[in-house]
Amino acid sequence: MTHLLNADLHCHSVVSDGTLTPEALAERAHAHGVELWALTDHDEVGGLHRARAAAHANGMRYLTGVEISVTFLNQTVHIVGLGFDADNDTLREGLRRTRGGRKERAMEMSDGLAKVGIHGAYAGALQYVGNPELISRTHFARHLVETGVCKDTHEVFRKYLTEGKPGYVPHRWALLKDAVQWITQAGGVAVVAHPARYKFTPNEEFALFTEFKGHGGQAVEVVTGSHSAAEFVTYAQTAQEFGLAASRGSDFHSPDESHTELGSLPPLPAGLTPVWDLLGPRIQ
Repeated sequence: MTHLLNADLHCHSVVSDGTLTPEALAERAHAHGVELWALTDHDEVGGLHRARAAAHANGMRYLTGVEISVTFLNQTVHIVGLGFDADNDTLREGLRRTRGGRKERAMEMSDGLAKVGIHGAYAGALQYVGNPELISRTHFARHLVETGVCKDTHEVFRKYLTEGKPGYVPHRWALLKDAVQWITQAGGVAVVAHPARYKFTPNEEFALFTEFKGHGGQAVEVVTGSHSAAEFVTYAQTAQEFGLAASRGSDFHSPDESHTELGSLPPLPAGLTPVWDLLGPRIQ
């Protein structure tokens, strides 16, 4: 049954804020039984050709992937794209614009941390960045753990990098409409990533899914590393309510930081349309 396929369609490499190369991720995914794999770096497709070669070298089927940051109702929401043309000019230009404000945001974060006695955080975070265009809060968190300010990255976020804390700086990303259309115009399927992570009211969440589907979005992550078993059920119901396919992905970033291993999630609940059923011709 297709819902039992061990597909991991959400993870990150050093090209964005992961700690492993695309090649090492592919090897790890294969070692943990992944049969269909996608690398979904933040706002960047620069690792995808390497990922495809590595997937095939490890005997896995492969989909192109990306995770696009959007602003919706003043919150950051992530939209995963799967199965698109990674060389599509419109998509690549949209991602380039989305990445554009990260350096300025990072310098403001560093200034905020300096005001509470944590100096040199920008330079420190850069040591963990594979691509300076994609510097993020995760890189700051790794620096603060390494220098002993906090015991782990979760403590860093709690004390310094969430709204209302000294190092938090909001960023205005792409519009939901733009992200979905970049993906679909490049021949892919747009997916709402880890919806339980967002702090929307029920009405706001309804608005998110309504607008997402209206712009051509076709799927939602149901089984993902940050969802509980109860949330698997909740978003299976959301998929059915909105007529969306269901996706599955660990959101793996690092062997030392991620709670969920590649390929380790339970299967999709029965009765859903797996997103890979929509993507058959685009599986490589």
